[in-house]
Amino acid sequence: MEVLDEQEESQTQTTQIEESYPEEEEMLAALRRRRKIRPELVMGILAILAAALLIVLAVLCIPYWTADEDPEALPQYHQEARETTPEEPILEPTVPETEPENPTIPPERNPYDRYDFQYNRNNYLVLQNMTSSPGVDVSAFQGSINWSKVRASGIEFAIIRLGYRGYGSGKLVEDEYAKQNLSGAKAAGLKIGAYFFSQALNTKEVDEEIQFMLKILGDKSLDMPIILDWEIPAEDARTAGKMDARSLTDIQLHFCQVMTEKGYKPMVYFNWHQSENLYYLSELEDYPFWLALYQDRMTYPWRVEMWQYSDKGTVPGINGPVDLNVYMPN
Repeated sequence: MEVLDEQEESQTQTTQIEESYPEEEEMLAALRRRRKIRPELVMGILAILAAALLIVLAVLCIPYWTADEDPEALPQYHQEARETTPEEPILEPTVPETEPENPTIPPERNPYDRYDFQYNRNNYLVLQNMTSSPGVDVSAFQGSINWSKVRASGIEFAIIRLGYRGYGSGKLVEDEYAKQNLSGAKAAGLKIGAYFFSQALNTKEVDEEIQFMLKILGDKSLDMPIILDWEIPAEDARTAGKMDARSLTDIQLHFCQVMTEKGYKPMVYFNWHQSENLYYLSELEDYPFWLALYQDRMTYPWRVEMWQYSDKGTVPGINGPVDLNVYMPN
């Protein structure tokens, strides 16, 4: 009975409080209503947050998706230029047992020997007692570059990647640092050239790449050559197994002729393997050659105007390894 009396007394007091403080009771009721969050509202909020997170992740992953299509991102990139080459230059072409389908005469012989190139005081390879210039070629893989430090180190020119064609999709992609590098190198007093990593299958695609390059260059002028860097970067590349020396020579001839007409100085890039198997070099001799051969002795048998002698160079102002070149124009 005492317990019932206490409950009745408590209820009476609560009723008295509610009657005495009606405003406070309304506030308490409002708070109770706010605390009753509907499950569907919670699920809606979580769905919105999840969608926003997916969008953020997609944006952050774009560079990695792009890199998967970038030929220069492949681990085997430039592998042929690292392979062992003959100790002595082969000055005479191999005579086949039967006449080749498209016979050509060999290009001009290399006037330099292994002792004509020596390292200067800045540790860059240059010609001895002859005019030459040390330089670099760069892409987005070098990141942001301090071009003033590069110039102060003794580097005189930079060949800058404008973009590439995806080796699988064939999509044309602008190098994310192209415009920054063009402006920065020029402002630092370096001579600049440009290249595009091509995966063109025919001259029509070359024209697409030319227009893409010109759009990136805009009104920027070049002091150095412009290059269509055509390579087969992987076994699953869109170009693998589809091209021969006739097709590739025609592609380079078309590029060089069009760029010459537009006022640029085109150049043909290759490694030793490509020069023997994928080009008729004698048909391209109206244009300068750029050789990729990673050693510090010149053993290549034919004349070249630029030599990419290392892909693991160290240059102040550039983070990580970079391609080093020596330019010896005629």
